[in-house]
Amino acid sequence: MVELGTFPPWGKTDGEISHHLGHHCADVAACFEAITILPSMKYRMEKAAKRKLSLADMSRLAVLAFLHDCGKLHPGFQAKGWPAGYWNDNNHGHVREGAAIFRGAMDWEIANNLHLKELQIWGVDQNLLYAVIAHHGRPFETSSMADERWQRVAALGYDPVAASADIGALLPYWFSPAFAEGGGSLPTTPDFQHLLCGLVTLADWLGSTQKIFPYVSVLDRNYMEYARQKARQAVRDIGLDVGGLTKAIIGRTDFATLTGGKAPRKIQELIGNFPVDEELIILESETGSGKTEAALWRFAKLFEAGKVDSLYFALPTRAAAKQIHGRVNEAIKRMLGKDAPEAILAVPGYLKSGEGQGTSLPGWEVRWDDDDRIDERRRLARWSAENTKRYLAATVAVGTIDQVMLAGLQVKHAHLRSAALSRAMLVIDEIHASDRYMSEVQAHLLKTHLGRGGHAMLMSATLGSVARSKWLNQERRGPELSYEEATATHYPAIWGLKAPNPVKVESEGREKRVAMTLATSWSADEAANRAICAAQAGAKVLVIRNTVKMALETLGAIQRAGGGKLMWLVSSEPALHHARFAPEDREILDNEVEKVLSPLEDVRPPGGSIVVGTQTLEQSLDICADFLITDLCPVDVLLQRIGRLHRHNLPRPKGYEAPACIVLSPQTGLQKFLKPCFENGLGAWVSNGVLNGIYRDVSGLELTRRLIEENSVWTIPGMNRYLVESATHPEKIEALHSELGPAWTNYWNNIYGKDIADACAARNVALPTNEPFAEALFVSDEEKIRTRLGADGALIKFASPVQGPFGVPICRVTLPAHWSHGAIVEEPVIPENVGGVLHIKVGEVLFSYSRKGLERLKQ
Repeated sequence: MVELGTFPPWGKTDGEISHHLGHHCADVAACFEAITILPSMKYRMEKAAKRKLSLADMSRLAVLAFLHDCGKLHPGFQAKGWPAGYWNDNNHGHVREGAAIFRGAMDWEIANNLHLKELQIWGVDQNLLYAVIAHHGRPFETSSMADERWQRVAALGYDPVAASADIGALLPYWFSPAFAEGGGSLPTTPDFQHLLCGLVTLADWLGSTQKIFPYVSVLDRNYMEYARQKARQAVRDIGLDVGGLTKAIIGRTDFATLTGGKAPRKIQELIGNFPVDEELIILESETGSGKTEAALWRFAKLFEAGKVDSLYFALPTRAAAKQIHGRVNEAIKRMLGKDAPEAILAVPGYLKSGEGQGTSLPGWEVRWDDDDRIDERRRLARWSAENTKRYLAATVAVGTIDQVMLAGLQVKHAHLRSAALSRAMLVIDEIHASDRYMSEVQAHLLKTHLGRGGHAMLMSATLGSVARSKWLNQERRGPELSYEEATATHYPAIWGLKAPNPVKVESEGREKRVAMTLATSWSADEAANRAICAAQAGAKVLVIRNTVKMALETLGAIQRAGGGKLMWLVSSEPALHHARFAPEDREILDNEVEKVLSPLEDVRPPGGSIVVGTQTLEQSLDICADFLITDLCPVDVLLQRIGRLHRHNLPRPKGYEAPACIVLSPQTGLQKFLKPCFENGLGAWVSNGVLNGIYRDVSGLELTRRLIEENSVWTIPGMNRYLVESATHPEKIEALHSELGPAWTNYWNNIYGKDIADACAARNVALPTNEPFAEALFVSDEEKIRTRLGADGALIKFASPVQGPFGVPICRVTLPAHWSHGAIVEEPVIPENVGGVLHIKVGEVLFSYSRKGLERLKQ
């Protein structure tokens, strides 16, 4: 705390000792310099600025970074660190107050002390100034209150004018290139302003880390060189400066090193040899073809060439991210050896860096389980993993697509995320899985990312031509492909932003012929009887239902029919696999399902067994079933599910030597869903006049159903292009509507209208990097902005860990979105154990949690 009779302005304080404001500003400016001098980051800045940046430019930008906290000079802010009772106005912040300094007249002393005249000569306008002052996460509106009460505080001898003079006098000494004559005006492009905001915010987060910059309360003229030394070391330690790693990777980017001795498949070889100056690649290839390793090889090549400094691998779900994280971490270790950066798991609620597991402590601290075995440098390298807002600053991160989308939305710290991401190769896996809202946000983000010189790779097994054209921005090159042209396009294929034609990938003889059967009933009994019959013959049966409700009913039907002993067992009892489990239990279920359906013959248990679950089984898990039973779903999703069937070359039981799939469909057809109605994941329900659902597009579902009826054998991947285009291409949808009548057209128009509304909603909340910063105010209700419309459920934290149904302690569960309306859970919950089942009360609603997962109890 500041004591009586002292007057130095503080910039940081821990309650015991303060850090002089001039020193904190120097720390941040030094971090800004250390970050922006990195070749890839300077290149991004120049791309956004649309011109080269000189030494004078960079030094002047560092001065701006120094001024980011100038508003802390206000007595109302300083009073927060003074003894109580010496100033009756401690309600001031420092953001609007910083802007207020430079809204005054030319002769206002504080502005002059902070070199207002020089700033004007350098071309610093309101946009650049506000971009650095808005380092607390979002643009701001000015306030007349911020102009008031700047007078000297006699009781403590604090004078903001004198304090500004002390600090301002050091700037020409600390940043001499900035004050040299000439140099021209600083860049004025809007995207440069937004990127500058993110870079200053990143520098402020790093410069505010007390372990790196110990507090010094008395202003020291020689402090800046110390700050620069600490900043350079910190930027290396946390992994922003990868100069040492790029040297270490030279000669180690061959596929064998990456994979531990494996030879590349043809598609991987083509990706590995793709030109490094291509900013965007789209890889279309079937499930299980090695897309993950292809993406990692692409990253290795770009990293070696100095084109990128980091990797963010984005997956559609948390479970998928957890599965891929370990593979990525091992690959990075093989490439870079003992100095390899740890891949962080960028999933909120999980503190994981490499193999290290963290635990949150009070005061935003983190304890790592291997703290006693790692040095301070390795400890600091986990800086990015310890806060969700810093995920994208990691050298290597594997997480959900949501964390990337937060860099493109009007949410707090979007600029920080976007700036950190700009240096990365961004990989988006299962790009087809995004809905219209998500796709619109991602398209906006990708345009910004590529415009700054970033690189990206999009991957899908089932991308339609219309969607692919949008990602490649081909709507400007000519009309969409006709259905005939689209189906004739080669598959698998690699597309580049600069290449006019795809790179064809020849088949490697891995095709499988899947016998397809349409069952005109999707009852739990139908699924149970077919599964039991196959399991009794020794088959490993995978049953994927569209909803948790149907999965539960199917489990019950199997048990009633006497098939309980054939069920997949976890902790000696039948289990299900779906999303409504605690993270700790979900990890157990993932591990156990990968054993029973293992691609390794010596791991798979003998005999037949049945695994029942939902969409959580259709991607990212390396599972291999002998026989597949699935609900009707869109063709791209169905192909994902089929990807879990005969995925590897293994001995199969008699009768199941060839892959076979049963698709369960409503007995009465799909016409009833036009009402609209919602059943087992198909169709839609109406909420506030809007159609909502899981698989809402009944036209696409009907076209998929017909594909199964008309094609008794699907050859994978040879038919993938034909199958996807036949169920998604506009010409096929129009023909279907002409055949079936106006009711189908009307329903589809309503669905299309909802998609258009979702796209508009996305554009309304996208980060406005094309607008001048001072005009780019965020939407008023930021809390309602989501990365996925309607997908966020309430997180229920327990007061202390409780024993879960699979024998391990669990700490939290997440409610489904449709159970979360009005649920505000601010305090930890204490579950009650009732006969081995946990009862969890949220407000007036009671839930149970057991080995069946989370269920809502009727009251």
